[in-house]
Amino acid sequence: MSLFSSLTNRIFFGSALLAVASIAIAIYNVNVAVTRQAEQELRRGLDEAGTIIEEYRRVLVDHFTREARLIADLPRLKAAVDTNHPTTVLPMAEFYQRELKADLLLITGRKGQTLAEITSASTLSGSYASLPGVTSAQMGRETGSFWPHAGGILQVVTVPIFIDLQQPEILGTLSVGVSLDNAMATRFHHLTNSDIAFGMGGTVRSSTLPTPLWPALAPLLGSSNLWPSVPVGSQDYIAKTSALPAGPSAAFETGGIDPPGASVIILRSRTERLGFLNPLHGRLGIIAVVAVLAATLLSYAIARTVTRPLGAITATMREMAATGDLTRRIAAPPGGAAWEDEDARLLASTFNTMTDSIARFQREAAQRERLSSLGRLSTVVAHEIRNPLMIIKTALRALRGANVKPDELRAAVADIDEETARLNRLVSEVLDFAKPIKFELAPTDLNALCEAAARAADSDAPPIPIKLDLDRSVPMVVTDAERLRVALVNILTNARNAVAGRPVADGRSAPVRLKTRLKPPGQVVIEIRDQGTGIASEDLSRVFDPYFTTRRTGTGLGLAISKNIVEGLGGTIGVSSRPGEGTEVRIILNAER
Repeated sequence: MSLFSSLTNRIFFGSALLAVASIAIAIYNVNVAVTRQAEQELRRGLDEAGTIIEEYRRVLVDHFTREARLIADLPRLKAAVDTNHPTTVLPMAEFYQRELKADLLLITGRKGQTLAEITSASTLSGSYASLPGVTSAQMGRETGSFWPHAGGILQVVTVPIFIDLQQPEILGTLSVGVSLDNAMATRFHHLTNSDIAFGMGGTVRSSTLPTPLWPALAPLLGSSNLWPSVPVGSQDYIAKTSALPAGPSAAFETGGIDPPGASVIILRSRTERLGFLNPLHGRLGIIAVVAVLAATLLSYAIARTVTRPLGAITATMREMAATGDLTRRIAAPPGGAAWEDEDARLLASTFNTMTDSIARFQREAAQRERLSSLGRLSTVVAHEIRNPLMIIKTALRALRGANVKPDELRAAVADIDEETARLNRLVSEVLDFAKPIKFELAPTDLNALCEAAARAADSDAPPIPIKLDLDRSVPMVVTDAERLRVALVNILTNARNAVAGRPVADGRSAPVRLKTRLKPPGQVVIEIRDQGTGIASEDLSRVFDPYFTTRRTGTGLGLAISKNIVEGLGGTIGVSSRPGEGTEVRIILNAER
């Protein structure tokens, strides 16, 4: 049998695959959405960090530019620079450097010689006069430039020192700078929650990352760009490179140094920021497994709700085919039961309606058969009565003789008595079969009724024992006790006669067994089993026909009457037999009516 030949398997696999596919798609979409959201959050963080750094740097450079202009225009400073004497200029430079809190304050003379240098950063090697920013300022232009130093990068604003506006003679230059060093990178790190690196000339000069990792960042300094994935050490980063303007605005002139500018690299660790996705993926995986198991069980339960009633109907139909009983019912699920398929319940109800109709048609057909049998009654009665009458007539003729011997007298009387009883039994059975049966229903102890029927049948010959096997859990049954007792006596009498007609080796006949038991749902079964001669297969379908008998003294109405009684009480009666092995008669009654 193919795996998908069963409706249960098809429904189960179809529902399970649909559930698994739905769960897989849902989990995949959740993963994609969460990962995309995290990636977008990282990029937004980079953009916000870049905005904060640029705004902070612009405000700081703009501040130093304004202050440098004011200081360069002070007469006191002009007079000190005009002396071209470093000792005179140095105290003033130290004072202004402290006031500005600048990392560099540099004053040069007319010829570019250094008059004062106050710096908190590592100094440059060589002459400051050759630096492009100083050179441009000596030509009368304000400039912004970047100066590399050992600890980072100096962003320097340089302004010329004029005698006055009417005399544009240049006395010297004033340079004020801020250091883009590790401390500045750390400050930006706290502001933006990002790692920062400053570089120029293809070299990282300062960063919040450890120094051994700086070479991995150098390739990012080439141009302004967004780098989705940058492996640095053991972690993966998303990075954004931005060029740093030399001055506070685009109109501000640059010094044109080589290299011309500096860059800032803003990094956020994908490994750390997306690390929460790994446990999330694990939890989603567990949820997916649990959901798949639950969906599988639910699919199986749904499949069973559809196929269980079909299985019950199939089993009932097989039993009907095996026993020939077309009135069997199946238990329909309760109307309010959960997990029960409404269509399956309707199918079961329709099936029971069909079997009820069949039972009704069978009863009506049986009634019609009884009525049609009345047409044949005269012939049958004439045949059945003529024989006893002939025997009685013969006996009476013998009694009219003059010299009747005692033995002949007793034989004649016995024949008359036997044939009279036979005629009386024939008339009673014909009347019982022909007239409609009126039942008087009342709660009845079925076990006690079976015991009474066994005693009544046992009182008549032949002497075959009846063994009782009664289920004491059988409930009270609403039935007509007297009518049912008559049916049981008829069946038990036939069983005892069948056993008596089978020869036995030891002279002891096997007992007739009378058994009661419960049969779900809500039914009781009475079984009468013998080990007699059995019934031939060609006669088995006729055992309930009126006037059919295989015994010389039988009337053929006992089982027909029993069938009418059982079916009139709403039950069913069936017989199974094998020649030479015995016969079993099964009566099924409803426990509740």
